[in-house]
Amino acid sequence: MYEIVKRRELNPTVTLLEIKAPLVAKKAKPGQFIILRVDEWGERIPLTIADSNPVAGTVTIIFQIVGGTTEKLNHVKEGESITDFVGPLGRATEIEGLKKVAVVGGGVGSAIAYPVTKALHAAGAEVHAIVGFRNKDLVILEDEFRANCSRFVLMSDDGSVGEQGLVTDALKKLIESGEQYDEVITIGPLVMMKFVSLLTKEYGIKTIASMNPVMIDGTGMCGGCRLTVGGKIKFACVDGPEFDAHQIDFDEAMDRAAMYRPFEQERHEDACHLFKKEVQE
Repeated sequence: MYEIVKRRELNPTVTLLEIKAPLVAKKAKPGQFIILRVDEWGERIPLTIADSNPVAGTVTIIFQIVGGTTEKLNHVKEGESITDFVGPLGRATEIEGLKKVAVVGGGVGSAIAYPVTKALHAAGAEVHAIVGFRNKDLVILEDEFRANCSRFVLMSDDGSVGEQGLVTDALKKLIESGEQYDEVITIGPLVMMKFVSLLTKEYGIKTIASMNPVMIDGTGMCGGCRLTVGGKIKFACVDGPEFDAHQIDFDEAMDRAAMYRPFEQERHEDACHLFKKEVQE
């Protein structure tokens, strides 16, 4: 059993959990993920490692409530435990040799962008972090980003916080102002990563995209995270989750991801109904 030692709601639909998992914490690196089960009857889901503390033996995950399992996970309280917590899995972000990097995150994907930003900053790289949200109520990890980068740009769709516009607007502005990046790392919604990739391709800047959003089973067995990268079939969970963004067929990935949304919504509604019934009883 794995104890929840800290629980914090970052916004109405995103929750942070710090979990006691010493063996995972000892080896965890930015870019990797874990697989968990809330209870012995639960499904297995992959979640990216948002942070880890080898000394305390804890691993932090940040998740958005989108389906039945994340709804159930959101009801686990501090001091309670979940059944399974396996990892670290996946290939870690390659940061060696990078001197100047732009990390571009969007929405809950910023939770994955943060540990990458933190690792690059700790390695001595100059890091510019650009993160975007729909509005001020959805902003997460702003203080953490500011503490781990030399330049921080906050964007919002409606202008209620930071600068109004898209993350691609901010990235283009920085590039055209003369900033030269060894690499751009983008993590967030598929459509956001697609347009970040199209932009950086124009300027010939190497770009890495994290394809965590398409992972389902986390072992490569379900085929749900199948991608076309450079004309070849890859699986996000076992071959990635990070790939050369300029080689990814994002349109195919978005079409495949959309197939699962009705099922996720149905399971979420079922879980909400179950918890509401338990409260009434």
